[in-house]
Amino acid sequence: MESPPDRTPIIDAPAARSGGLTVPRPGGLVVVTIDRLPAWMLSAWGATWVSTPSLDSLAGRGLIFDRVILPVSEPLGILQSLLYDRAGASLFAHARALDWPATIVTDDLSIIESLAGRDSSMACVEVRHVEAVAKATVERDEKRTNLSRLFQAAGHLIESGGRRMVWCHAGSLGLSWDAPNSFRERYIDPEDPTPPAGAIVPQFSVDATTDPDLVVGSRQIFAGQLTLLDHQLGHLLLTVAEAEKKTGPWSVLVVGLRGLPLGLHGWVGCHDEFPPYSEAIHLPAILVDAGRRMSSQRYGGLVIPADLGETVAALLGGSVSPLCDQAEPWRGRSLMGLLESWSSVPRDRVIATGQGGAAVVTPDWHFVSSRTSAGVETASGLFAKPDDFFELCDVANRCPATQTIFAEALLSIRPDAPHAAWFAPFRVGLCTAQGS
Repeated sequence: MESPPDRTPIIDAPAARSGGLTVPRPGGLVVVTIDRLPAWMLSAWGATWVSTPSLDSLAGRGLIFDRVILPVSEPLGILQSLLYDRAGASLFAHARALDWPATIVTDDLSIIESLAGRDSSMACVEVRHVEAVAKATVERDEKRTNLSRLFQAAGHLIESGGRRMVWCHAGSLGLSWDAPNSFRERYIDPEDPTPPAGAIVPQFSVDATTDPDLVVGSRQIFAGQLTLLDHQLGHLLLTVAEAEKKTGPWSVLVVGLRGLPLGLHGWVGCHDEFPPYSEAIHLPAILVDAGRRMSSQRYGGLVIPADLGETVAALLGGSVSPLCDQAEPWRGRSLMGLLESWSSVPRDRVIATGQGGAAVVTPDWHFVSSRTSAGVETASGLFAKPDDFFELCDVANRCPATQTIFAEALLSIRPDAPHAAWFAPFRVGLCTAQGS
């Protein structure tokens, strides 16, 4: 990608120097984490049939990360990697250092309680719980939906003034698809079969006997739910824009927490033992820098959630972690270099592990090893990137040496060496993504 022209940050807040980089301090920070939000169902990542104008507008003002890959499938671990830097300081601690009041708004109190149980400093952070309700039927009024109540609560807190850091966490995409029918109907053509009714998140396996209309209908319903999410996110961002008139520009991070299988690889719905295909581990992320640096740009390198956490910490004045940490590559690296000069030392891999198996993700490959809870491999596949976006064409028979190298790397993972695959030598013996 050609380097974009330099942009001089314009911001009233004082700047700090961190690791040799000039870091314009934002007037505030909003972090939005959305569980069960897959990149492949959003228009900014190629799903042009799904309407998400607010996210598209945010992407126009920020930096899109094309390939955020989830190393672990456990949500508590994901949030910890986002919220805590390498030194163990939380984003809330960085906010306190700036004398910023911080608030958490969430529809999933259990995840916050789990975090608080591991970090006593969170006892000083205000928490607003907006309970998400499991529903059997859709809402008639958009304002009564789980997502509307959550984002409206977050917006009111910002609107009331005083809060300079707000973390809004949405977990209801895995609980209830309660968007009014008007949101769903825009994705259903007159000749389409009627999709399943109700708000219950579908849970079913997909095989040769499964009615394909059921899979398509589930995607149509979820698309409606995503448009509702986008609509409510848009309201929140408008509130932030009003706050910026008093405090100066804010930084905004919107990121998915886990993906959601929708029939590409044998399952529809939430599934803790789903293999680490991109359906589940490829996450969307957009970062808007208060200095508006690198707006409307895309970064195609491999990124993990911890990298985003390190970057946001640096924006708040924290130390800048090394661009390339050979000692502990599974830990976060600040991506401030992208904002400053479009420079970054790219990752050569991400190792993803979970209850359903493990994966090796490189710039050119996605290798999946599906396993039972007892650790017995049930299947594996090798997919060329970026051409095979959905991992539908297994090319292991064309590149057996590459398959073997990745499989052996995953076999090196042991209880006493949980990160061994991050160090396995890959370059020798790998064929190209074209199978040569």
